[in-house]
Amino acid sequence: MPLKFELCPGRMIGGSNPCFIIAEIGQNHQGDIEIAKKMIKMAKDCGADCAKFQKSELEYKFNKGALERQYTSKHSWGKTYGEHKRHLEFSHEQYRELQKYAKEVGIFFTASGMDEMAVEFLDELDVPFFKVASCDANNFPYLELTAKKGQ
Repeated sequence: MPLKFELCPGRMIGGSNPCFIIAEIGQNHQGDIEIAKKMIKMAKDCGADCAKFQKSELEYKFNKGALERQYTSKHSWGKTYGEHKRHLEFSHEQYRELQKYAKEVGIFFTASGMDEMAVEFLDELDVPFFKVASCDANNFPYLELTAKKGQ
């Protein structure tokens, strides 16, 4: 018997169920919540089942030296790596706003928690599932914490 289960409320995957399509928005919104909302709507209009972002708790994920490191890429949103990342990172309240908007549009909303504190926040947000980034495939403390959430 083929494996099948409910990934999101009311949405079965596996077996003869249709493919579950996740639109990877990540941080392609350039730190602009209106762009993020347009991307959520576009994902829905294109037939995606879920819009996925990336969430980091920067002060937890990076040490002070990393955040203060000069960052002079032509794609930088600040003079330091911390300024760049802070520009791209939505607040908890903004995440709640995006989740509410996704629900209004009719698409599931989730994010990759890029560190343990982000996983804790996403658990509080009650996302339907966690997407583990490939860079964390061998981060066993992170995987254990994430798995214990049961999502």
